[in-house]
Amino acid sequence: MSLQDKLDAFRADFKAGKPPFSAPPEIHPVMERATAELIASGQAGRAIKAGDRAPHFNLKDQDGNDVSSAALLVKGPLVVTFYRGVWCPYCNIELQAINEVLPAIQAYGANVVAISPQTPVNSRKSVRTNELGFPVLSDVNGQTGANFGLRFALPDYLVELYKNLKNDLPAFNNDPSWTLPMPARYVIGQDGIVLYSEVNPDYTRRPDPSDMFTVLEKAKANA
Repeated sequence: MSLQDKLDAFRADFKAGKPPFSAPPEIHPVMERATAELIASGQAGRAIKAGDRAPHFNLKDQDGNDVSSAALLVKGPLVVTFYRGVWCPYCNIELQAINEVLPAIQAYGANVVAISPQTPVNSRKSVRTNELGFPVLSDVNGQTGANFGLRFALPDYLVELYKNLKNDLPAFNNDPSWTLPMPARYVIGQDGIVLYSEVNPDYTRRPDPSDMFTVLEKAKANA
């Protein structure tokens, strides 16, 4: 089953309110409105894309260790996935899918990191819950997401919905701003140039991890 098939199946169960999901049905039009507005804003088209130079980052992993994009790129290409947080089931399903093909990615000489605005405590929970073999980095105040053109502010009506659902982003992220990154996945070459990019303002849609393999194979051949 492809990643998108898994996400679509989850979404269908979520909208149907099947156990363990008990969210009230009236939340779905609100979330869909916010997604439609983010798509219409055109922000995804202005984000970092293939052919651009990737912004440098130096962030803490879930255990408080410094992780530098420059240091990782010395070793090989770098796969970067932007992750909304441990509270987002779609994001967790995606991380699990990437983790399943981690040996194949590493066989191309590449490393993987996920970048999230959440705190290291929540990143540790992400790694533990999803049994990840790669780090989740804490993007303080969402600055790296902003550098990639991905950070956006939630509209007021969505903030109210999140509050009603006890989805307290300021607590998850230790940041009062109510901002998130759009889901995105990149392959960055050792020269710092983006070789592959997928940015989707619809958080329910994610590219299959296998989509990166051709790019990684080419990067390995050119190393």
